[in-house]
Amino acid sequence: MDDIDLPRPRGDAASKLAGEDLAPYSRHELDDRIALLRAEIARVEAHRDKAVAQRNAADALFGKTP
Repeated sequence: MDDIDLPRPRGDAASKLAGEDLAPYSRHELDDRIALLRAEIARVEAHRDKAVAQRNAADALFGKTP
């Protein structure tokens, strides 16, 4: 079975991260985590912007439905 056929995991990854205890992490590990989260935010924003642009193009081509 392909991964694409599997159901999406339940739960929100961001919520799970928000609840994690950060006390065990060093300053360097926290800096790395912040950089990774910023990169993920940029990736999600880019995907959102692409989806909005595609929707706007479709609406312009086919006419927006009420």
